[in-house]
Formats: sequence, structure tokens, C-alpha cells
Amino acid sequence: MMSYKSKLFALGAALVLMSGCATRAPVHKDYAKFREANPRSVLIVPVVSRSVDVDAPDYFLSTISRPIAERGYYVFPVNLVKRVMEDDGLADADLVHASDPVKLGGLFGADSILYVAIERWDSRYAVLSTVTTVELSYALKSGSTGQELWKHTEKMVYDPSAQQSQAGLAGLIAKAVIAAIEKAKPNYIPLARQANGLAVYRLGAGLPAGPHDTLYQQDKTQF
Repeated sequence: MMSYKSKLFALGAALVLMSGCATRAPVHKDYAKFREANPRSVLIVPVVSRSVDVDAPDYFLSTISRPIAERGYYVFPVNLVKRVMEDDGLADADLVHASDPVKLGGLFGADSILYVAIERWDSRYAVLSTVTTVELSYALKSGSTGQELWKHTEKMVYDPSAQQSQAGLAGLIAKAVIAAIEKAKPNYIPLARQANGLAVYRLGAGLPAGPHDTLYQQDKTQF
């Protein structure tokens, strides 16, 4: 049986092929502040959304915890965090993102706070093609100093008609049907999962292994 990580990378390869996305060149971030802070736990706060889809933040929150936990970090339960913040007068995501990370860290006893903004969460229909796009910005800040430890942006584009190679009228009809299906039920959740996985595991740009990962403190040449 394939592991979660194997499935993640397999899905990524498939999505890239289907969408026609170019492979991103390796980018190596500066992890000095991250290594110095050495976070062990991650508090994921409510998501800021720049999408018109009002359900996007809640859908996204269902996809983010697992890859970070798999990377070796303790992740505070996102639904419990959201409820506690609402009870504490922090129901508005923009307000939460503007709050002092040190206060949030102290409120939950978190080493680090993950802020995510949904830059795009849309599906554009053009009769023979429906292109679904998910673009996310991530920022991890220290819960004790407020310093930014890690920042990343990930974008996934899915065009199901790109894999349809049948020519002639039958091919046009097939593309129209595929586009209509994608329009009716956009592929947001798989794209968000894939974006999160790539953001976390991307060599030189993702998150170093956490304390509950066997690679903890052994991946300094990659991160």
C-alpha cells in the first residue's frame, strides 16, 4: 500500500501533467531563524481568503493539518483553535492575522503560528475548458518572538480537458462535457492538498523535518 507521502507526490506528478504546469526551479531559503527557533508545535489560525467563495477557508482548513503533522510537528486541532478564538473575540481572520503572534503563542502555548492566505480559489469556465486554480501564501512566525521563520507561496492549476486528446467532433463534445463537470464540482480540495504537500516537502523551500520525524536535524543540507 502506498504511503501518504508517496500518494502525495504521485498525485502531484499527475496534476502537473494534466495542467501543463512547468516544473519550478529549486529555490533555497534561509533557514537560520527557523533553526534557531526550532519549533516543535504549530498553531494554524483561521485563513484569510481573497476568494469570493465563502466556503473556501473552511474547506482549506480541512486539508492543512495532515501534511504538517506528517512532517513531524504537533498541530493544534484547527476546529478547536477556531472555536477558542471565536470565544475570545477573534472570529475575524483578518483581525487574527493582524494580532501579535506572541499573544497567540501564549494563549495556546504554541512554539509557532502558521498564517495562510488564500490568494486564488476559483474555477474559470470557457465552454471547452474549465481551469481551476488554487494559490496559497504561507507564513510561519515564532510564538515567543513574533519573528517570521518561514514564508512560501504555492500555486496549483488543474485543466481536465488538457488530457483529452480525441480529435474531431467527438473530442470537442468530450471536452465540453469534462469542462461542464469541472465547473459543477471544481477540484479544489485535491488541489489544496497537493499545494500544501508541495509547500511542506519542497526541497530547499519547504519545512525542515520536525521533532517527530526520523529526519529531524538530519536534513540541514536540504533545508
